[in-house]
Amino acid sequence: MHEDDLRAAVRRHWAASDANDFATEHQIYRDDAVLEYPQSGERIRGRHNIQASRVAQPSKKRFTVRRMLGGNDLWISELILTYDGQPFYVVSIMEFEDGDVVRETQYFGDPFEPGPSRAQWVERME
Repeated sequence: MHEDDLRAAVRRHWAASDANDFATEHQIYRDDAVLEYPQSGERIRGRHNIQASRVAQPSKKRFTVRRMLGGNDLWISELILTYDGQPFYVVSIMEFEDGDVVRETQYFGDPFEPGPSRAQWVERME
């Protein structure tokens, strides 16, 4: 699959995730894909199980894509995922084979207050 096609597939995935369009969101995964959340120690095997786990999520969620980088079969998305109004900073690493995601790892980071020792060099991001 061409890089432009993969980029478009990743964009469709995040747009569908933001819209809670679970069917479209999970078209990107191969049937035997694996999703890992290292911070919680979870591994979910299979597209059906990945989708079911997300459908069962009770929180209201929104996705904002900050940037996507990738090439060949490796794509990285930097996101702000908002659960019930609380933002989390997320990096998603997707590995593709034959145009489908075979492995995704998502890393979550909680927001924190800036350290006062570096205040003179910092500009605040929104």
